[in-house]
Amino acid sequence: GFYRRPHSAAQDMGIEKADNGNKQKTTLTQGSVARGMLLFALPIFISNLFQQLYNAADSLIVGNFLGGEALAAVGSSGSLIFLLTGFVNGVSLGAGVVVARYFGAKDWDRMRRTIHTTVALGLVAGVGLTVIGVILTPQILRWMGTPDDVLVNSIAYFRMYFIGSIAVVMYNVGASILQSVGDSKSPMRYLIAASLINIVLDLILVGWLHMGVAAAAFATIASQTVSAVLAFAKLTRSQEAWAVHWSEVKFDGPSLKAVIVQGLRPASRTRSSRLPTSLCSPTSTRSAHRPWPGAARTARWRALPSCRDLLCHGTGDVRQPERRRGRPDRVKKGMKFGCLCSVLMAEVVGATIYAASPCSSA
Repeated sequence: GFYRRPHSAAQDMGIEKADNGNKQKTTLTQGSVARGMLLFALPIFISNLFQQLYNAADSLIVGNFLGGEALAAVGSSGSLIFLLTGFVNGVSLGAGVVVARYFGAKDWDRMRRTIHTTVALGLVAGVGLTVIGVILTPQILRWMGTPDDVLVNSIAYFRMYFIGSIAVVMYNVGASILQSVGDSKSPMRYLIAASLINIVLDLILVGWLHMGVAAAAFATIASQTVSAVLAFAKLTRSQEAWAVHWSEVKFDGPSLKAVIVQGLRPASRTRSSRLPTSLCSPTSTRSAHRPWPGAARTARWRALPSCRDLLCHGTGDVRQPERRRGRPDRVKKGMKFGCLCSVLMAEVVGATIYAASPCSSA
């Protein structure tokens, strides 16, 4: 059979043992809704924080060691990278919602088919992004109005990044699967480790060896590869029903449709939905060419994650299983608490950015 070990009665009650057999985690279908969402969302908040540090670390280190033109090449990378990877990551988020729905309903067969379909989709999307990014990077940068003296470094950075973009996609797929079954701490640990590796590699390759902007992109991809390997090592070694078996990775028609339909909603809110605006607004690329004293502050604010992402996972992972179980009271509590916290977080982060920004003191 599929299962490597039978589920216990405790798991059917909503308590699931961790892989090490000693720790326990409470699913979002039991206990206090507010407490469960906060405990689940906090690691996602920290993960988003460290994920945003990738480009910020590259910008700060490259700007300090390689100068203004190199900084401009890396500084213009954020919009284009999010542009091309945002849609795939949004679909991964939607896949997590579908997996969470079946996980809460204990529909193990559909959950397994959805997980393996999501992995197959991630592999195909990663290869597609690599091909598209390597081939179209020069033309896209020209559309964005990249200055000629920055273009060579920008192409080198983007092409190196997209050569390894499959690692970025697969980490997001693995993290989405783990979060959808209630494990938001493991992706956080993997991303923290990867962020630290990225900084160390940047300092060695760029700061010490002065290998250029392509080395900064290589450091990012190498560290993202570590996080993707760690995520799938956990998924493939797990004894639970949500374990990934490479022999079962294939497309399932109904599961693929459900993942894409559900994923179009978050994907449509990513920067990939702003392609015309991004291509027709070269101002950011040109301004990045001019080093200025506040560059470090700007890079630092990139590390602030989207408030919307803080509790969207928790809200979805409460709402979907409880809908399947016919418990509308917990659905309403989860949605109300998620909306309230999202508004509060938006106000807190917005006020913090306004108070600490260089413009506010002018």
